[in-house]
Amino acid sequence: MIDTTYMRSEQPGPRLDYVMCASLAGTHRMAYWEWGDPDNDRVLLCVHGLTRTGRDFDLLAQRLATHYRVVCPDVVGRGKSDWLINAASYVVPQYVGDMITLIARLKPTQLDWVGTSMGGLIGLGLAGALTMSALARPDRGSCGLPAENTISLGKMVLNDIGPKLSFAGLTRIAEYVGEPLKFDTFEKAVGYVRTVSAGFGNHDQNGWEDLTRHVFNKQGDCWVKHYDLRIAEPFANESEAKIQASEAILWAAYESINTPILVVRGEESDLLTAEVATEMLQRNRHASLHNVPNVGHAPTFRSADQIDPLVEFLLEN
Repeated sequence: MIDTTYMRSEQPGPRLDYVMCASLAGTHRMAYWEWGDPDNDRVLLCVHGLTRTGRDFDLLAQRLATHYRVVCPDVVGRGKSDWLINAASYVVPQYVGDMITLIARLKPTQLDWVGTSMGGLIGLGLAGALTMSALARPDRGSCGLPAENTISLGKMVLNDIGPKLSFAGLTRIAEYVGEPLKFDTFEKAVGYVRTVSAGFGNHDQNGWEDLTRHVFNKQGDCWVKHYDLRIAEPFANESEAKIQASEAILWAAYESINTPILVVRGEESDLLTAEVATEMLQRNRHASLHNVPNVGHAPTFRSADQIDPLVEFLLEN
């Protein structure tokens, strides 16, 4: 059983702020949680999974807040962020655009990334977009923008995600994402999260309550999911063939990363297979692998054995 009491901190909680973003249908606000010195230009951007929120990184952020300005957004449609007008925009390209808007506000001189599941895919999408832009942009010579105004990615942590996804794992997730549920007690909501998130591994009762507290909201006398259930709609148009077709793009983005990468894999994961993790090491010389025992999809970074390897990776010179 994971004991999180050692991580309890007396430091104040995160600051909540918003940034205005745009989609084809209009504008929306994306919320983000911020830890550490707001003037620190060394930024760690932590991006959560499909149905989670930026508060998933509270314990990791507390650990790193003296080194980084740690920023943990609620991806649009989740948590404190607005819901999109058009549900068809709940896709990675939209999320990448929102992150670019956020990064432009933060103005980091160093930008490191931790992405869990969907958050890792957003990171790969960002890496691909930056590479394509650098290659395709016309040379303006001496009239070009100074280097300090460009975005570049530093170290990247990909938590239980890669360019090739298990269709079976995606199908499992799709089965519950759009399910409209409500519970009359918080305890029942905790029980639900414990069931659908069994892959998170063993946690004590406090841990499961923390993992539930920000993903169920109280409305009247009921507890309901924090996110727009329409995020499930893009899944309805997915097929194994379409997913396979996107792999080439994701592999190209992954291979374009020329900074250190830490691939974190739950050893029992049904989304990132051991074979794909091995292939990731072969296809990018900057990558290393950390396996987390007794965990599936995905490690939660709520215990020393999961947090310490990230801290070592991110802080080593």
